[in-house]
Amino acid sequence: MRCSGILMPISSLPSPHGIGTLGAAAREFVDFLAAGGQTCWQLLPICPTSYGDSPYQSFSSYAGNPYFIDLDDLATDGLLRPEEYQSLPWGDDPRQVDYALLYRQRYPVLHLAANRLLARPPAEYASFCQASDWLENYALFMALKGKHGGASWFTWPEEERLRRRPAMAAAREELDGEIQFWKAVQFLFFRQWNALKTYANSAGVYIIGDLPIYVAGDSAEVWASPDQFQLDENGAPTEVSGCPPDGFAADGQLWGNPLFRWERMKEDGYQWWLRRIAFQFTIYDVLRIDHFRGFDAYYAIPAGEDTAHNGRWRPGPGSEFFRAVEAALGPKPIIAEDLGFLTDSVRELLRETGFPGMKVLELAFDHRDPAPGYLPHCYTPHCVAYTGTHDNDTIQGWMAQADPQDAAFAKAYLRLNRREGYHWGMMRAAWASPAGLAVMQAQDLLGLGSEARMNTPSTLGGNWIWRAQSGAFTPRLARRLRREMELYQRLPGQA
Repeated sequence: MRCSGILMPISSLPSPHGIGTLGAAAREFVDFLAAGGQTCWQLLPICPTSYGDSPYQSFSSYAGNPYFIDLDDLATDGLLRPEEYQSLPWGDDPRQVDYALLYRQRYPVLHLAANRLLARPPAEYASFCQASDWLENYALFMALKGKHGGASWFTWPEEERLRRRPAMAAAREELDGEIQFWKAVQFLFFRQWNALKTYANSAGVYIIGDLPIYVAGDSAEVWASPDQFQLDENGAPTEVSGCPPDGFAADGQLWGNPLFRWERMKEDGYQWWLRRIAFQFTIYDVLRIDHFRGFDAYYAIPAGEDTAHNGRWRPGPGSEFFRAVEAALGPKPIIAEDLGFLTDSVRELLRETGFPGMKVLELAFDHRDPAPGYLPHCYTPHCVAYTGTHDNDTIQGWMAQADPQDAAFAKAYLRLNRREGYHWGMMRAAWASPAGLAVMQAQDLLGLGSEARMNTPSTLGGNWIWRAQSGAFTPRLARRLRREMELYQRLPGQA
């Protein structure tokens, strides 16, 4: 069916206390989506952030981000007292997340809540711990990181780095209190997450999650399963992830994640991946898989390089991998992030899987690397249309900074005008297109400029910090959005 959604990170919600959370602001945003005729809420990864505060570099692809736990809801549950957190400084600018401040302030407060939970745990706590087969490794990993001052596990003593059995037993005994804390934090997160998802689904809003293809090197998954990754005998990566130089990045992109040992994964039928994807469908309704082209071929850069220049393409698992996924899990609603350098073999893999790919409207007008087929008249119903993603500028920002010939082309093709707002004209083109699903960035719905851009690839600092202002998603905006949905037949059940 034709439907529409909004891309809005949890971190960007206008919750109090420094960052968006799973509490009242999230429920209010669900109400806004439903009033605006939206069917989907697309998120960025909800896992804990690590290096660079990026949700695509996480300590775990299973765990939830502790910062997203709503403190007011904890107080309602009797696990916090308002005076324990409301008077604390949470940042001077409500338009931005201050991650350094959160790191200092959030965990002492969460310790208070966790201690009260563990003093009198509810019945479902034990069943949560038992059912979460990833939790033990994650909690031990985080406790050890705390013991070593947050240092990467690559720098830990050999017996802990390589998970020698006596060292693990000693760590579990020594760090039992911290291990229990990290388990309690995950229970609190997923209790709030499940409540929010139930609230959204009850309102007719479905959650689109985001699964990065790679995991961070400094993560519980790599530490606990080193045989699944291209590591040397000391646990250090031999080659790392990235993408080659192109019109947008002269040095390419050096992501730095360890690469998978696909041949080793194939031996047991990709069990590591099957567990990972199966888990995602316990928390999301639809899953967007990032960097889909990496399953066809991936770019491998020698570890220690400063740029991506000296990388080379290596074959990925191809369609055999996705056949294994479907055989084990059944057909699943997956969106393939098929952006970047595409080859005929990538297009064939997309066709074989049957997944809808992505069409990003801003890329259609960029002369540096024009994306064929990204103009709306080329779309088919079996795709997902975006004006931009978290890696693109906002529409208003793009129009202000684009090459004049690119901006002129967009204005002429889309019949854009400043009086209406360039953002409304470009969003309307996506909604009017044949694409079965059209997803807009929340920043574009609000008409914001480059100050609201979520991420600029290949840069550090200033990313992942944008937050919406309280009261931004008004009933008036919802009514206008709903009228557009009616016009382009994207209301639930309309077409």
